Amino acid sequence: MNVSMVSRMSSPATSSDREKVVSKLPGWLRQNLKVRAAQRGIEIQAAVEEGISAWCDLASATAAVDTAGADSFATFLPPGQWEGFRRIAADRRVSLIQGLAQSVQLWLETHPAPDIERPSITRRIVVCNQKGGVGKTAITAGLGEALAEDPDTLQPVRVAKALTKALRASEAHPDEAEPDDDPLDIENLPGPGMRVLLVDFDPQCHLTNQLGAAPLPMNGDSLTNHMAGDPKGDLGDLIVSIDDDTFNGRLHLLPACNDAFLLDVRLSAVRAREAALERALAPLEADYDVIIVDCPPSLGLSMDAAAYYGRRRDGETPGQSGALIVVQAEDSSADAYELLTTQIDDLRGDLQVDIDYLGIVVNLYDSRRGYIATSSLQGWVDIKDPRVVGLIGDLKEQKEAVRVKEPLLSYAPKSQQAVGMRALAREVL
Repeated sequence: MNVSMVSRMSSPATSSDREKVVSKLPGWLRQNLKVRAAQRGIEIQAAVEEGISAWCDLASATAAVDTAGADSFATFLPPGQWEGFRRIAADRRVSLIQGLAQSVQLWLETHPAPDIERPSITRRIVVCNQKGGVGKTAITAGLGEALAEDPDTLQPVRVAKALTKALRASEAHPDEAEPDDDPLDIENLPGPGMRVLLVDFDPQCHLTNQLGAAPLPMNGDSLTNHMAGDPKGDLGDLIVSIDDDTFNGRLHLLPACNDAFLLDVRLSAVRAREAALERALAPLEADYDVIIVDCPPSLGLSMDAAAYYGRRRDGETPGQSGALIVVQAEDSSADAYELLTTQIDDLRGDLQVDIDYLGIVVNLYDSRRGYIATSSLQGWVDIKDPRVVGLIGDLKEQKEAVRVKEPLLSYAPKSQQAVGMRALAREVL
């Protein structure tokens, strides 16, 4: 959802040219109205105004709506519209509650949910850093979950753009505050509803284990076999669905296998080895809007293959695919960042390809760690290119989700980390 859309939805409803009206609506209809208005990027009051206007213009009332259990509903309408509506409702011998329900239902029927915008080229996001322990796996999972969330359900999203505001908030609220207590702008928005494939490209199998799947057996087929040119079957047969109502079949995982420890050795004997990951995953791309690769902490041939997979393809808009770098607010991350960007820049030059940086995610941040943390965060913010696109706190919910092997965004959907993951997803989009 774009920024202008968010600002329209966030603008005050109590403008001086409108009057407050109070009636009743059933809870299910109010929820449908809230979701659809968010999906179409307009205010609820504007939707109700349009619905009432359209209902009044009809020759007669529409089909009756079940208003059982209706409770108080307030909105703001142009002066005089409610009085005109009352007169027409009386002429049609329809109660105000029923007339309003029919008006809202009419607006919903004439304003269907917009179709999910599918990319013409499957987007490829390579989550990387050769330093272990920075939380690449958590960011891979959280980003994928946020992109796959239900487009018919509203979830809290942090929409503030200025990272300096996020920095002030993290210093003021280092504890586990709920989104409603967060001074950052929170907007309830529908999920992007994208079809997402998470690729566990790390032989340690952290992503696979965290999401409750089983690593692939050493004597079976694997991504490594396909990259090495020795497949034992269809790679798509290895994919598992992350079954959860939050994602409704849109979030899938290609599990890892410990044989990936041997990948660099096997790739050394493969022709055009930098394209090995692309050759393996290309047959899967038609089924997904986004493929996110959780890279191992390595600067070897496997990282070359991952970076090449994220290169900008012919006809692809800059910034659609590329490398997302995960760091922490401490000194060793800066050293690792330099090594990684040097490798990517060398690959750009050697192969004459464009590999875009999608941004930096500062993960596991806690301002209570003092000057090292706050000054390091400021150092990342000062880089500018690539810019910081995410700030994720070091809070308990992610650790708990890993312990119970559940996706963070279904385990703790209103946690600060979940809100931050959704903000990251919209930045990357």
